[in-house]
Amino acid sequence: MENEDRYENEAEDIRRETAQGAPEVAEHDRVAELEKQLEEANSKALYAAAEIQNVRRRLETEKQQAGLYATTQFARDMLAIKDHLERALNAVSEELRNDKVASNFLAGIESTARELDQVFTRHGVTRIEAMGELLDPNKHQAMMEIPSADAEPGSIVQEMQPGYMLKDRLLRPALVGVAKKPD
Repeated sequence: MENEDRYENEAEDIRRETAQGAPEVAEHDRVAELEKQLEEANSKALYAAAEIQNVRRRLETEKQQAGLYATTQFARDMLAIKDHLERALNAVSEELRNDKVASNFLAGIESTARELDQVFTRHGVTRIEAMGELLDPNKHQAMMEIPSADAEPGSIVQEMQPGYMLKDRLLRPALVGVAKKPD
């Protein structure tokens, strides 16, 4: 190693001495140095252009994602309203449904619930089908195990709260009861 360094240093010393007496060697060295600097500048410019293109693509993707999923929190908040409407409608007795005044009032609430469903559908909010399906931890949240001889273990036999998707993203998991082998 030391010999190589010594030879390189000697070669460089000889080149400098030769260059002093020959202007064309000095000119050649200057041109070579300028070409090296130009190559480095071109390399940096290409790298910067590639980086700009990557940033542009990344921003475009983020912009598309933001546009598609900007309503996520609003949709989650609206699900609470939908849940309240469904609970209210499910709690109404047959006697109250048969009452003429109450039935008109209920018709308005049912119409509001249907309109809310249509709005969800237009904006890509869909209900997750759970009953009878196998538990999918990406869509369902098991709240309890229910002994069942009729259902396959791991299949959903009860839905406590429906789950929803916003396009291809989980908005809210379905809260479910899962079958297990009887004891």
